[in-house]
Amino acid sequence: MTEVQSPPSSQDIERFRRNLRDEVDGEALYRLLAEAEADPYLKLVYERLADTEGRHRALWEQKLREAGVEVPRFRPSWKVRFLGWLARRFGTNLVAPIVAELEVDAYRMYDDQPEAVAEGLPSDERSHARIFRELARTGWPQRRPLDIARIEGRHGAATGNALRAAVLGANDGLVSNLSLVMGVAGADPGRDIVLLSGVAGLLAGSLSMALGEWISVRSGAELIERQIQIERDEISHFPEEEAEELALIYMSRGMEEQAARAMAQQIIADRQAALETLAREELGVSPEDHGQNPWTAAAMSFITFSFGASLPVLPWIILEGTAGVAASVVASAAGLFGVGAITSIFTGRSVRFSGARMLAFGLAAAAVTFGIGRAIGVSTGIS
Repeated sequence: MTEVQSPPSSQDIERFRRNLRDEVDGEALYRLLAEAEADPYLKLVYERLADTEGRHRALWEQKLREAGVEVPRFRPSWKVRFLGWLARRFGTNLVAPIVAELEVDAYRMYDDQPEAVAEGLPSDERSHARIFRELARTGWPQRRPLDIARIEGRHGAATGNALRAAVLGANDGLVSNLSLVMGVAGADPGRDIVLLSGVAGLLAGSLSMALGEWISVRSGAELIERQIQIERDEISHFPEEEAEELALIYMSRGMEEQAARAMAQQIIADRQAALETLAREELGVSPEDHGQNPWTAAAMSFITFSFGASLPVLPWIILEGTAGVAASVVASAAGLFGVGAITSIFTGRSVRFSGARMLAFGLAAAAVTFGIGRAIGVSTGIS
């Protein structure tokens, strides 16, 4: 017995109209990018994407006609026309990152719509998002079928990011605990209270930073694992779509269409090789490489924050009162200048300027908290 489908509801019809409007915009945008693109390979990529959006548009037109509703004649939105104008005037490089953001927003727009799922629209939208992420990342034109610069750059970036994180961790510990110690010292409650407050701030901040870093790194690894699993499932269930996507990525880098399709088919034929290639090309990772170890990241965060936070506290172990404040400020000032000097590696500014800037900001924060502590101490009779 054939199941009789219920007619579309008013909410379904409104959804069909919204989908149609979005697909009209998508098709128009890709046509405009194709018209603005001088490179024949990338022009072909945009045209293929526009053809896919055209098929999506036709689906929603059909659904509206089947529901007995007149198909509206939507015009491309002002945003699409403006992006097309920018592409014509300044090149598609300028708008590719913007389009990548739009595609990410639409990444899962069809996942819960049965009509779209039946026609494979969610897979198309995810493919579009990944292709534009590639274009936005690499820029155009890029004549490099083998992206050695990217491979080498990733190693350097990993080292640079680790050093940057260590420096910023030490700076966070130093500035936050210096401000805390000076705030308490301003009220002059006695050496033991200042020392206790400083140690408590050091431990609380270090543990908080370590936990936050662990969660951040572990969440990133879980996201990569999930993306790789999605890629593995798509290779198993939609090999032709994945081959098409891979071919478009190679074409977007300047490879001729026939060679790009031949290479894509050869890669897809071996599922493990296909997974490694697609993960590398689309996600920028290897299936075996899930990033930094979260425990290592947490430990490094704890150590660097603790190092910075210890500088304003150590003088209070043997000193108190004005001498403790002065020694704490001197030790922290040396640390602030040193941390600032190291940041010149990343900013390109002079060591003197970077160190002096960090020193000025850190001491200003300490002066504010010291003043607040002194005012509270006087008003409450502590000092």
